[in-house]
Amino acid sequence: MSALHERLADARDRFIGAGISREEATLDAEVLARHVLDCDRATLLIRARDPLPSAFERLFESVVERRVRREPVAYITGHREFWGLEFEVTPSVLIPRPETELIVEEALEAMPARDTVRRIIDVGTGSGCLAVALAVEFPSAAVFAIDSSTAALEVAGRNGLRHNVANRVSLVHTNLLDGVSGSADLIVSNPPYVSEREAPHMQPEVIRYEPRSALFAGADGLDVIRRLFAASAVHLAETGRLIVEFGIGQEDGLRGASREAGWTVDHIRRDLQGIPRVAVLRR
Repeated sequence: MSALHERLADARDRFIGAGISREEATLDAEVLARHVLDCDRATLLIRARDPLPSAFERLFESVVERRVRREPVAYITGHREFWGLEFEVTPSVLIPRPETELIVEEALEAMPARDTVRRIIDVGTGSGCLAVALAVEFPSAAVFAIDSSTAALEVAGRNGLRHNVANRVSLVHTNLLDGVSGSADLIVSNPPYVSEREAPHMQPEVIRYEPRSALFAGADGLDVIRRLFAASAVHLAETGRLIVEFGIGQEDGLRGASREAGWTVDHIRRDLQGIPRVAVLRR
């Protein structure tokens, strides 16, 4: 009978054969085994040389096959951590990325007096990761989580319940800010910003599985951001900030679009690789 560590090595090798890097393949095998066994990493390491549990092989093989087809691990396990919080994810929503946490960091920097923030709008909420994280960090704020996808809003709603902020996170089904009234201290967005020409070069995990409507935004990837700039002007308080994530190589285009729409770029935040990722704007 195979031991757990042998089964993990086999899964790792199959992932590598499917085009996944060795480092990622090793991690994915562990994460999927922990998912099947419902245990933490320390327990997995302790049990590494134990015989396989009777039901493990069938369940583990099913998730390994899904990963070999390059389905993202987050969709297989059904969750992903963001801002230290665990979020449900489904194929109806983008998988939260670490760089999107920069929006939360910038919101906290822009509004250090947290109790004075009364209204936050998250445009294109998806899983609700930004809306929920900001509701946790700004305990006096009412957060409006907007999305054009009802399926995404259902996921966001469950995540609001999971983290006990559903009473302050209102789900709004609309396009951008259509039909939304009033002004906000913060407007945040991780909008679609991938250009159509990038599609052939994207990882299978993204192009095959994540929702296209949450990824692509025209020839240069800035179509939705331009519309957001136009729509947000009347919804931001005088001292408020608009915080937007954007893609690699789009800084110049974003700055130009912001000027045309009457916005001032307060500053650009770079990610850990030094890539410009988040724009903080004011009127």
